Amino acid sequence: MNARTTRTTPSTRIRRRTTALRRTATALAASAAAVSLASCGVVDVGGSAEASPTKGDDITVGVLFPDKETKRYEQFDYPNIKKKIAELTDNKGVTKYANAEKDPETQNTQLEQMVADRVDIIIVDAVDSKKIASAVRTADDAGVPVIAYDRLAEGPIDGYVSFDNELVGQVQGRSLVEDLGDSAANKIVMMNGSPADPNAAMFKEGALSELQDKVTISETFDTQDWDPVVAKANMEKAVAKLGVDNIDAVYAANDGIAGAVIDVLKTAGVSKVPPVTGQDADLDAVQRILTGDQYMTVYKSFPTQASAAAEMAVAKVQGRSIEFDALAKDSVDSPTTKKIPAQLVPPVALTKSNIKDTVVADGIYTVKQICTSDFKSACSAADLD
Repeated sequence: MNARTTRTTPSTRIRRRTTALRRTATALAASAAAVSLASCGVVDVGGSAEASPTKGDDITVGVLFPDKETKRYEQFDYPNIKKKIAELTDNKGVTKYANAEKDPETQNTQLEQMVADRVDIIIVDAVDSKKIASAVRTADDAGVPVIAYDRLAEGPIDGYVSFDNELVGQVQGRSLVEDLGDSAANKIVMMNGSPADPNAAMFKEGALSELQDKVTISETFDTQDWDPVVAKANMEKAVAKLGVDNIDAVYAANDGIAGAVIDVLKTAGVSKVPPVTGQDADLDAVQRILTGDQYMTVYKSFPTQASAAAEMAVAKVQGRSIEFDALAKDSVDSPTTKKIPAQLVPPVALTKSNIKDTVVADGIYTVKQICTSDFKSACSAADLD
């Protein structure tokens, strides 16, 4: 077959020239728009599979924590989140902080106020995981993502950063069994956390998986709002009912509860405090471990958790979906939301033997802070001076 010859008329040449000019104009306009977006802090990632960021470094992150009695929140978690956000945003990003001091209604108001103040994203550790749901929905309706921190809040949560909470309980329970031995003759009192905190249920479940059929659980209590005053009253009931000599160990869900338990046991006149667990690695708990009053605590790397939350928040706001997905490789379900992207940090059992390798190595406490005058001899015995 012969190729067909096409003649080019003047009108055809004009149409082609006009089309070429239009294409050039379109390309120039797109280029100008890209320059304009870049000057506003929005970076075009071109052919990357990741979406272009919706925000630059000039972002505002709201941080809401539940109480001041849990010392880690204001001593470690919030300062580390604030520092990491500044690092990730070339010191252009800022944080707005509020503490609810155990009041769920206060926290709801704080969250809704942050939405009204047009923060870009909120990190919240809920006082009450159920009651926070309405405020989370308010944020979602306004297009403000919410990342749950430490406790899994209900509502349309966009991400979750915490520890493997069932594993925390397993570590606590396993530590007691390893110290006491596997025997039903050993009688234990369980002092669980707050029923309003879903983490407390997971701590309890994990602990029971290690304790059941290996010890006798004589009494079990929940601790409303994680309040040491409530824990003290409950432990006094246990001592009055069982007798102090019939308590071989106490599962205490955190260090605040552990401190209250130990005070009650000492007041009751024990010659040696039986093994008591804890969680959070509070300074006074670490010191009690040195003296032998507390058997162990669960150390959770607060810098790691705080950095993860800050990284997820910035990636979420800036639309960096691939980076966000890489940070949140796990997933969890809440009663209201399924498959929430999550990062779960592993916990560590802290005993007298690894204080230097955990809280000291991570810069949580210095040896000087731990080894005050009342603990000099205990520190020397633990090779911590």
